[in-house]
Amino acid sequence: MSHAARARSAYDRAVAACGYAGVDRAAAELVPKTPTGRAAGALRLSARSLDALSASAPDAAPDPAADARCARNAAAAAALAAQVAHSVDGSEAALRALRAALTASQAAAVAAGGSAPGRDPSLNSAADDAEELAVAAAREAGWPVVSCSTTRRTDPSASPPVSPP
Repeated sequence: MSHAARARSAYDRAVAACGYAGVDRAAAELVPKTPTGRAAGALRLSARSLDALSASAPDAAPDPAADARCARNAAAAAALAAQVAHSVDGSEAALRALRAALTASQAAAVAAGGSAPGRDPSLNSAADDAEELAVAAAREAGWPVVSCSTTRRTDPSASPPVSPP
């Protein structure tokens, strides 16, 4: 999995968790004071970051460090969203999804840092594995993770919030 694919996957998890919790991007606050505002703001920033990553010139040289930072930021947004979704549904499955999201965020941060940011195959592989586990845990928790990588993320109609069951 590439950094960009991992970033898109983490973003999709964030959208699913926010949707499950009823968090809309419109809830983003300039200075977030609530978990919902922080999650909505992180989702909005991740969307912009992914749009910029997608819009980069196809013939441009890859920048693994920048791509890894984008994946790290999307994973952090997904972790914030998982915290909000867990607060809505305190089930064991939601707790496992939250823990998996935190683990994926930590793994993405490690892969983006160090002496070779974004270039260490073992760290990238660990981040990939953690992301896959986080997706599985989110789905198990009932957070409808659906890839929306073909839609523009800054378009509010691209992934409307879903009400919790």
